[in-house]
Formats: sequence, structure tokens, C-alpha cells
Amino acid sequence: MKWYPWLNHSYRQILSQHQAQRGHHALLIQALPGMGDDALIWGISRWLMCKQPDGVKSCGECHSCQLMLAGTHPDWYRLEAEKGKNSLGIDAVRSVTEKLYHHAQQGGAKVVWLPDAGQLTEAAANALLKTLEEPPKNTWFLLSSREPSRLLPTLRSRCLLWHLAPPGEGQSLQWLQKNSAAALNERTAALRLSAGAPAAALALLDDKIWQQRQRVCEALPAALQGDIMSLLTVLHHDDAARRIGWICSLLVDAVKWQQGGGQYISNPDRQAEVIQIASLLPASAIDASLRQWIICRDRLLNVVAVNRELLLTEQLLSWEALLNPASASSPL
Repeated sequence: MKWYPWLNHSYRQILSQHQAQRGHHALLIQALPGMGDDALIWGISRWLMCKQPDGVKSCGECHSCQLMLAGTHPDWYRLEAEKGKNSLGIDAVRSVTEKLYHHAQQGGAKVVWLPDAGQLTEAAANALLKTLEEPPKNTWFLLSSREPSRLLPTLRSRCLLWHLAPPGEGQSLQWLQKNSAAALNERTAALRLSAGAPAAALALLDDKIWQQRQRVCEALPAALQGDIMSLLTVLHHDDAARRIGWICSLLVDAVKWQQGGGQYISNPDRQAEVIQIASLLPASAIDASLRQWIICRDRLLNVVAVNRELLLTEQLLSWEALLNPASASSPL
């Protein structure tokens, strides 16, 4: 599992608490996608399992370390939804928690990792809560969550919340420069579009994905001056929600430009398009447009079995009516 330099500070701080016998039995890590929280938790897990750690480093040689490296340690549990499902039920939680009350097979620590605590159903969360309230000896729970506020308050209250904050933009741009051939403006755009998460920015800079984003950026001003429905072919893809996000970022940048905040735009590599949109739409129209697109994206992500093509078509027609009310109301 790839390690990232911005994880070092959190790793040392968390393990220093364990070394001082003050480690919390349930650690809830809040992190954006692309921050590497899975690597951080893996590193912490290896140290907790290691029989002869060297400071904050696991030895890599003891039997427990070898089992961890092989992914076969019997006292390390990964709790997540089955493939194709998005919820983690009570049976899976009970199956693991019952094992925790038995003696560790390797005679050391027992670690439970939840890569996405948000997958827990309410019943599963309550079942886990009982174990968190009275954890077995030398048992550690490591949870990840993008939005801890969506978890049960009682579950959050039993955990130590650790926010894995993105590194500074300068540090992230240096890291991206070492890992990507993209120009500075492109790296900056990818980083800002990824909310500052460097690994997510690197993934966005992948040639195929970046070309898709470029196509959206080029199509938007043209559609605003011509046929808005032409955006349907650009948006109607499996990653439609992401593409809508790119449209929203351009609209927000247009408002920033109108207000004299050009240095803060998220798409510095597409400044020409941002200026063009800013000249085409007044701030009030951009605000109303953003509200429409955010609602559309939310439905796309959360409505079960949504008809993507129909939803996008309705949104584009509504947007056209918003921007051109005269033509929308004229008789055929």
C-alpha cells in the first residue's frame, strides 16, 4: 500500500499516544478521498500487531508482521459491505465482534478496520456500539468516514475523531510535480478540484479522465451561446455526477471572476472559458443555475434506479428555460 509524506505527522502523533499508554480504543479518521487514510490505518494496524516494534516503526520481521504483509493475520478484521452492496448489516458486525471476545490467535492485539463507517446500517451501528462501550482487552477499532456527522451520535461519542487535513497547496504541488508531467496550471486545477487531496488530484490528471474534463470545459461556453441540449452527449456517462461537478466549478469560478477574485479560481488552466462564462451570464443567473445543478447531482447520486438520461434531459431543459425565459415561453 502506497505511503504518502503528508501522513507522517498524523502517524507519529497517533502512535506516540499508544506509546504513552493513552491510545484510544476507537479511532475515527475523517478524510477526503485521495488523502490516503487507508494507508495511514494500515500503518497503524501493522504497528499495533507487531511483536517487536522499533519506536513508531513495525519491525517487518516477526511472525505477526509477516502475516500482516501477507494479508492473512487471523486477528486483523476488515469490515465492509459485500461487493455490489452499499450497506453493512448487523450479521457481519456480530460475526466479527463475537470473535473479539476470544483469545487472540497470535497472542497479541486484535484490530478491526471499517474502511467506510458510513456503510453501517442503524442496527449494525448499534451492535458495534455495544462492543465499543465495553471493548475486549487489547482490541482496537479503526474507522474511516468522509462525513462523520452522518454517523449515529452515540457511535461518534465513543470514538476519538481525527481529522486528516490536506497539506498546504505548495507542498501538494511539489508532490504532484514529482509524480506527474502536467503543467503548473493543470496541477493547480486538479488539486483545487479535488479539495486539496493530492492523490485524488493525481488520479484526476490521468490522461483519459483529464481529457473528459477538458471536453466538458470546452463544451459549456459553446452550449451557452448555442444549443444547451448539446451538453447531453457530454454529460450522459457513468461519471455524470463528476462531470456536473466540473460544470459547477466553472460557474463558481465565473462568479469569482466577476467579483475580482480571479486568483482564487479552481480552473486556472481554463481561464478563457471562465471569462467567457462570466461575460455571458449575470451573477443572479449563475446562482440559480448552480442551485439547479446541485439538486440534479444530488438526485443522480441518491435516487435509487434513477433514469440518468431522463434526469439530465429534464435538467438541461429547465436550465434552458432559466437562461432564456422568452424563448422557452414563446409558442411553437
